[in-house]
Amino acid sequence: MESILSYMAEYDYENLVFCQDTGVGLRAIIAIHDTTLGPAAGGCRMWTYATEMDAIEDALRLARGMTYKYAAAGVNLGGGKCVVVGNPATDKSEALFRALGRFIDRLGGTYMTGEDVGTTLRDMEYMRMETPYVITLPKELGGAGNIAPATARGTLQGMRAACIAAFGSGELGGRSVALQGLGMVGKEVLALLRAEGAIVYVADLDGQRAEELAARHGATVVSPESIHSLDADIYSPCALGAVINDATIGQLRCKVVAGCANNQLARIEHGDLLQQRGIIYAPDYIINAGGAIYDADRLQPGGFNQQRALEHVDRIFETMTNLIAISRREGISTARAADRLAEERLAGVRKAQRVRPNVRIAM
Repeated sequence: MESILSYMAEYDYENLVFCQDTGVGLRAIIAIHDTTLGPAAGGCRMWTYATEMDAIEDALRLARGMTYKYAAAGVNLGGGKCVVVGNPATDKSEALFRALGRFIDRLGGTYMTGEDVGTTLRDMEYMRMETPYVITLPKELGGAGNIAPATARGTLQGMRAACIAAFGSGELGGRSVALQGLGMVGKEVLALLRAEGAIVYVADLDGQRAEELAARHGATVVSPESIHSLDADIYSPCALGAVINDATIGQLRCKVVAGCANNQLARIEHGDLLQQRGIIYAPDYIINAGGAIYDADRLQPGGFNQQRALEHVDRIFETMTNLIAISRREGISTARAADRLAEERLAGVRKAQRVRPNVRIAM
């Protein structure tokens, strides 16, 4: 990324906010992509970025992904993201997250945050002490609680739809799955797959974690370097992004790519290459939307309703089925079909809005 402002102009971002508090060691970036559908929402990620530019680029890409995720899922929220530069194992404190909460509060509801990689419900509680604009909360505070199971549930719904296209059946029992990443969501995906009788191979950068979860669920551990190239029916990336890239795409031996990691394609063209190779790709922001859908239900009248939230999560199967139909009918990749679906909804809402609404929301 040579120029931040040029990149923001190219993809039509609204805001990029830098937050720092030397007293508590806070360095954070909030990216707001699009508020056409409502206030921007997206998780707060904490990670040890190699450079500040890496953190900025991650925030921008993830925020745009949230816009498309909510648009395609029919949720009336825009896309935003917060990234905190730091080691989640050693650099966390109540003071740090409360300071971040105060920064978020200054935005007046334009951005609402939630749990993400490297952050927990406890961190959300700290931010909630300073701002009402926190979506992901424990049940005792009116939230949905742990959203990882809902994200995993939606991932399997998308996986089933992709399997129907690839194999003629959505049954996962007996299917071989190469599962990359056993974090909060990845471990839930593992449990669901094994409950359905899938044959699962797992890899994680934390080798001990991989061995323990594999033993618990009856999976087989392979190296992180080889997981993507296994001869398996399904490759399920559930760690960090850009795993489908120039170096890996020619090594894939699967028929389906369906996982919960964000930004799996290094470039949109990699979705075209998957299509050319006859691999069904379940776009990440389509099938990993379950947690965001589940979490956002608490903004509905009457507050969180679990049955309603899960029913909405299960619609991911229908959305993925429709994307595959569009892809085949128009001869485009599922990645481009997903973008078109989201962009058409955004364009339709913009057309209906004579005046851009105030995007702030009372919490």
